[in-house]
Amino acid sequence: MAEIEFVIVANHAEAHNGLLYLSGAGWNEAALGFSPEGPSTALHFGIGVSVLVPWTETNRKHHLQVRMEHEDGGEPLFRADGDLEVGRPPSVHHGADQRAVLAIDGIAQFPRAGGYRLVAQVSEGKMRTVSFRVRNLGVLSFPAAS
Repeated sequence: MAEIEFVIVANHAEAHNGLLYLSGAGWNEAALGFSPEGPSTALHFGIGVSVLVPWTETNRKHHLQVRMEHEDGGEPLFRADGDLEVGRPPSVHHGADQRAVLAIDGIAQFPRAGGYRLVAQVSEGKMRTVSFRVRNLGVLSFPAAS
């Protein structure tokens, strides 16, 4: 069965020609300002995902879901769904697993400070999660226009 090899949060993520490019990867805390009404300032983020597909599961569609949610669950702040299909290159060794890397870039506002997590799952396989915290820098205030 295809499985999530890893999922990582970054400032920026790109995938080209089977390679994953990450900038500012592996952070575990975001310090953001919050408005008096609640939501944080916008956070640009990247997500890197690696899916390992066994030889016997190549040339088949696998459904991938990645979501960002509060540690208590509830409605996701961000969700990406899609299908991937990994073929067998002509020169690959018989029986070799194949790796598919994906990059997601997004922008999110957080309803409150606290713990959040990225959850990645392919088909009905085991989920992989990575946790991070959003810290409140304080209430944003803007000077009155004159």
